[in-house]
Amino acid sequence: MKILAIAEQRDGSLRGVSREIVSAAAGIAIGHEGEVDVLLVGGEGVEGLASGLNGSGAARVLVASHEALAEYHPDGYARVLKGVVESGGYDAVFLPATSQGKDLAPRLAALLDVPLAQDITGISVVDGALELVRPVYAGKAFTRISVDAAPVLATLRPNVFQPQDWNAEVDVESVEISEDPASWPTRVVSFEATGGDIPDVAEAGIVVSGGRGLKDPENWKVLEDLRSALGASAGLGASRAVVDAGWRPHGEQVGQTGKTVAPKLYFAIGISGAIQHLAGMRTAGTIVAVNRDADAPIFKVADYGIVGDLFEVVPRLTEEIKTLKGEG
Repeated sequence: MKILAIAEQRDGSLRGVSREIVSAAAGIAIGHEGEVDVLLVGGEGVEGLASGLNGSGAARVLVASHEALAEYHPDGYARVLKGVVESGGYDAVFLPATSQGKDLAPRLAALLDVPLAQDITGISVVDGALELVRPVYAGKAFTRISVDAAPVLATLRPNVFQPQDWNAEVDVESVEISEDPASWPTRVVSFEATGGDIPDVAEAGIVVSGGRGLKDPENWKVLEDLRSALGASAGLGASRAVVDAGWRPHGEQVGQTGKTVAPKLYFAIGISGAIQHLAGMRTAGTIVAVNRDADAPIFKVADYGIVGDLFEVVPRLTEEIKTLKGEG
């Protein structure tokens, strides 16, 4: 079995989710006498990031570099991927289910004329064929998917597949960019960053989310302080009600109509736990809920629950975390 894993880089740095995707692919391929290649796309000098994939389980890192690809370009990236996939004879192609991956994967599926399996949380081989697992019905059930197409194209949910270490360095090979970037039907004018240095909620290892229980957008500082105390891997999330009220940007919305997250640790602060919200976060590793209503649905999925006034509980929690980290 030959699998191609698509690595993701941004601003000259390899994203942590890349090793997750490669490890997931390697866990399948190596166990079935196969191999994994990684495709790394970016601007000139991007090949310097390949060393970050040493020991990830990949055999080769294929590097497609061009000044026109320095920033994410939907058409350019999709066409580069299409050429590599078609020339490589891959049985499967895995991309991260990040905002970039979710934009890129459907374009690639259209170019290859194959179906796309989105937001996968489990992979196995049954009777020699890949079987994929994804949550359905707001995470209350899981469906098993087999794809009758070649290659099998899927996006894998971040923070689900744990990176493994294999003692091997990767070989690095260059991929020729045969198309003239001027022929691409669109061009990227600019990128407007949001959130500063805070990780995207869909990719953060820890998520602090707030709901209507915060009462006013000015009170969001309570969550920002907690997020800051937890460290650089923590991101901010919000319920739909909060986003609809204009308190927070849509990019932070967690839920069925927002983003699906699977962090190692999820804080639900002042969130009742409507089914639409649970659909986006119930696969988190550990869920901590703070709510004044002891009967709030969020407590049914929480690993730890605190019934109390969040304006008293959260600042105390923040101070305790700072103390434990030696910052208090």
